[in-house]
Amino acid sequence: MLSLRPSPELTPDEIERGLSNIIFDGLTTHAFATLTSGIFLIAFALELGASNVVIGLLAAIPPLAELVQIPAVSLIEKVRNRRLVTVITSLASRGLWIFVALIPFLLSPQAGIVCLVLLLIVYSCISSVKHCGWKSWMRDLIPEQILGMYFSRRMALSFAAAIVLSLGAGYFLDHWQNGGGGTAVTGYAVIFLVGSLIGLAGTYFLVRTPEPMMIIRHDVPLRRRLTAWYEDINFRNLIIFLALWSFAVNLAAPFLTVYLLKRLSLDITTIIVLSIVSQLTSILSLPLWGTIADRFSNKSVLKVAGPLFVLCFLALTFTNFPEPHFLTMPLLVIIHIIMGLSTAGVTLAAGNIGLKLAPKGSATSYLAGISIFTALAAGIAPIIGGFFVDHLAECELAWNLSWKSPGFAIIIPTFHLQHWDFFFVLAFVLGLYSVHRLIYVKEEGEIDEPIFIDSLIAYGKDMRNFSTAGGIRNIMRFPVNGMDIQSDNYALRCRPDLKLQKNRDGPVP
Repeated sequence: MLSLRPSPELTPDEIERGLSNIIFDGLTTHAFATLTSGIFLIAFALELGASNVVIGLLAAIPPLAELVQIPAVSLIEKVRNRRLVTVITSLASRGLWIFVALIPFLLSPQAGIVCLVLLLIVYSCISSVKHCGWKSWMRDLIPEQILGMYFSRRMALSFAAAIVLSLGAGYFLDHWQNGGGGTAVTGYAVIFLVGSLIGLAGTYFLVRTPEPMMIIRHDVPLRRRLTAWYEDINFRNLIIFLALWSFAVNLAAPFLTVYLLKRLSLDITTIIVLSIVSQLTSILSLPLWGTIADRFSNKSVLKVAGPLFVLCFLALTFTNFPEPHFLTMPLLVIIHIIMGLSTAGVTLAAGNIGLKLAPKGSATSYLAGISIFTALAAGIAPIIGGFFVDHLAECELAWNLSWKSPGFAIIIPTFHLQHWDFFFVLAFVLGLYSVHRLIYVKEEGEIDEPIFIDSLIAYGKDMRNFSTAGGIRNIMRFPVNGMDIQSDNYALRCRPDLKLQKNRDGPVP
């Protein structure tokens, strides 16, 4: 384990190697998450006979387990080796999915559901410790000037890998069931096994990533440091926004796959294709969001991407109006395109704004504060949804326009809510309010809204010049060779567009 010790000071070459390895870590981590969560996990649970309450519980366990970050902060500061903690917890948590894959072969469906819940609890608690160390590690490793662009490239490559894996998994499931290979539930088990092996292999890149020495304030007790963010009014407002946003999204998002499978009667292959459409849009939009976040602010990105995302929840209510109709599939495609566009912006900006506003030396405790409250909100929301969704199955709220004349009558449905629609509407309202709370968050570099919108439109025009292959080639490149990380010109050499602006208009603000 001597090779996993942190370094007092990192050279530019070490940072370059670390940034490259974190890119590959992102690929394997996202591949693991794609094959062991989301559509495949929910479909697996439904095949075992899980109820809506169980689906809500499965969605609530991972965020609630983030509360383990409270004692994890003490562990990490005692060990003072975030890389060691991250590697060990990664191996343990990802290896657990081998046991999940064995459920259909060893247990009955009812016992399998109980075992799945228990294993997910253990996995999520171990992963929470990993997240606590990894976030603090990245905060000190990645230069702040390129934070937005770097993570946008990492996410874009990860989404691209997820698309390939999703298509491959969908094809495998069709062949497995139609070709006589076995039942659907055993097909999902094979997918979980492959995901676990990919995740285990990905820890190699974490081992090769250097870690800078932690800066710990010994004069302040841990309890005091865990609550230090509360005295920071700006960071406190950020936590309020993120908690409200997390509650709104997780009230409806965990049931989206159930809605598509049960309410709209779509098959798993169609849902995977819709997911791929969303991820492709995310890949194409990530360079846009990353550039805007670095040039303007993460807050500016959230102001645009946030409302777009929750608008998709409202649009879902029109896909069954009151039953699936000929416009249902076109609407779903449009919704998933907008959802992919906005998800990229929200995910990138929400993660980066926390990293940016957390002060160095206290990043672990500040980021743990974010995790605690967003975890509570994200955990409570799907539990509420799971308990109430069945009670709303027989409820309807309709508003129709009717016309009657001699020999002619027509009724036009203009507003119709039923079952999951109530959660989609409530998530939309709460999401809009959470975005409103952003006005109380101050971020260095934020600009006036009109200036940002004009620039966003200008960047949008440049999207016409993007090509899939060229975009991915640019994402793969990360110029760090021969640079002084502490110099003022570092960000300009990583971002040629800023250098051109500096030469043309003077110093970059």
